[in-house]
Amino acid sequence: MSKANQIIVALDVPDKERAITLIKQLPSVTFWKVGLELFVSCGPVILEILKSHNKKIFLDLKFHDIPNTVIGACRTAAGYGIDLLTIHSTVGKDALKAAKDSINEGATTANVQPPKLIAVSLLTSISASQLAFELKIPLEVPEYSLHMVLMAKQAELDGAVCSPQEVAQLRDICGKDFLLVCPGIRPNWAARGDQKRTLTPFQTIQAGADYLVIGRPITAAIEPEVAWQKVCQELSSIVP
Repeated sequence: MSKANQIIVALDVPDKERAITLIKQLPSVTFWKVGLELFVSCGPVILEILKSHNKKIFLDLKFHDIPNTVIGACRTAAGYGIDLLTIHSTVGKDALKAAKDSINEGATTANVQPPKLIAVSLLTSISASQLAFELKIPLEVPEYSLHMVLMAKQAELDGAVCSPQEVAQLRDICGKDFLLVCPGIRPNWAARGDQKRTLTPFQTIQAGADYLVIGRPITAAIEPEVAWQKVCQELSSIVP
């Protein structure tokens, strides 16, 4: 896989018009992430637009609800013909297993390839102190994330979303066929923003990530194409 194809650019804009502008500004981007804000704004239309441009789609809605609700949501989402879909590990193992089954059902009904279902272990904006004092979870961040990812693997999900700082350990434990997707990546030349647990694109791929999700460093840049090319150039120096 080309290193550039391992970059998923976050289409984190509030409306369809700005999304289309970014897609046109970054024609060489092959993989886009659609999150809550944009999907709530314009619904499945944005997915149709991306598919009309032959783009791969990461639908990052982070489903988290009772089992019956997430099963139905995953079944419907699978019918859109997307490539990646997220669900929170905290729905529990039984719901994760059922959601995976519903993905295959929804894709078969729509006659499309099923998306890879990946679990969110812990949001990268959550710090160790927040985990301990706000969420009252008596585990260190790496231990908690590992537990959540292993639960997803036991439920036969395709992979997990994890912090760049956790990817090396997870790769060793989960093996080469388990997808690891790392959001909140920040190049050295970009502001960290609200990301607490991050690394550079180079460091994250070297650690064993399959995909990087990069948003504001590219999309909020004065010249998005220049920022995109800088990230691609950084990754091109990685020896296979």
